[in-house]
Amino acid sequence: MSTIIDELKKNIIPDCIHNIVKHEGMSQEEIISGVLDGHIVIPRNNQHKGFDPIAIGKGTRIKVNANIGTSPNRCDFDDETDKVRAAVDSGADAVMDLSISGDISGFRKKITEEINITLGTVPIYEAMIGLDSADQLTIGHFLKIMEKQAQENVDFMTIHSGLLKKHIPLTEKRVVGVVSRGGSILVQWMRHHGKENFLYEHFDEILDIAREYDITMSLGDGLRPGCTADANDEAQFGELEVLGELVQQCKAANVQVMVEGPGHVPLHLIEENVRKQKAICDGAPFYVLGPLVTDYAAGYDHIAGAIGGALAAFYGADFLCYVTPAEHLRLPTIDDVREGVIASRIACAAVDLSRKKPYEIQRNLNISVARKNFDWEAQKKVAIDQTKFSNYLEQCEMKEDEEKPCSMCGEWCAIKRTKI
Repeated sequence: MSTIIDELKKNIIPDCIHNIVKHEGMSQEEIISGVLDGHIVIPRNNQHKGFDPIAIGKGTRIKVNANIGTSPNRCDFDDETDKVRAAVDSGADAVMDLSISGDISGFRKKITEEINITLGTVPIYEAMIGLDSADQLTIGHFLKIMEKQAQENVDFMTIHSGLLKKHIPLTEKRVVGVVSRGGSILVQWMRHHGKENFLYEHFDEILDIAREYDITMSLGDGLRPGCTADANDEAQFGELEVLGELVQQCKAANVQVMVEGPGHVPLHLIEENVRKQKAICDGAPFYVLGPLVTDYAAGYDHIAGAIGGALAAFYGADFLCYVTPAEHLRLPTIDDVREGVIASRIACAAVDLSRKKPYEIQRNLNISVARKNFDWEAQKKVAIDQTKFSNYLEQCEMKEDEEKPCSMCGEWCAIKRTKI
């Protein structure tokens, strides 16, 4: 089957383009040229029906991804399904299933059949299930898992093909070392076998599957920094150089590609991080985890991540992977998922407003006018979290014909005092 790039090169316009044009407020020509240039991706498995694909990249709205999935210590797919629904209800644009235990295939089937959402995975996680150690992995087994996931309608996949043998010594200079699960698996494998990363060596075979199902490659950052002291180091940027080469291989195969980024990065290093990625990876969409701008906000890492995400997106990042309050501490709850999505959405909204997107300008004006008029229902409709708005709203008791300000100022309300 053809990829979306194949179709566009033949002047065939997929139906999803029309919905994307309306949602983004961009022209059809801008979307199409962005995809053909590799600056926009539309993750869309060609077998995944009944959902509305999204566009990620240059000129589009900043998007949010929510990670969900089971662990060996907590495997409850009903709970994880509820988290997916909570993420979607809170405004997530995509979810990634990072499950490493239980009936994963059944879970994905349920998501793609019942929920309108873009779905991503990290195939190496499932490839490890049932193995005693990382050294037992083979490219044959990996490709089998990747194709199985493609048949389960996964739209984008994280592939850690840029971490090479030569990068491993660089990680030994770090404070934390390797914090990516996928990256750590491959470091173990390379150390045991003394060979090059098999995902790099067999990247053409990976692309064959991606082409067949029109999977968007999300080139993983196996050497993302796990603390601010390790940010923008030789290991991270060394892997990024390899990812730049792999981007070109994806483009040559008409496979859509985006690139993943850190991680933990202090504010003053975020601009360099984003600009390097865009330059090295030929403008490919940048998908960042956070980044977290400080290391000790445990319990509030969703805030540290939203601060970093806003700055990264301001400088050109396109896709924010949420961070929840549970980061570094536990598997997130449903409430954690909601908090993480909302925090990232605030970062997205701030950047889209700074880019003078008409829909953001209008939404900000709408709530401002409603506040001036003490129109609480209108404010609620525009609020980023309507449930929290209702839970927090507390109005003063006033006469029936008077406007009711909130309980913060009451009769001292500045708007009420000066309103003409």
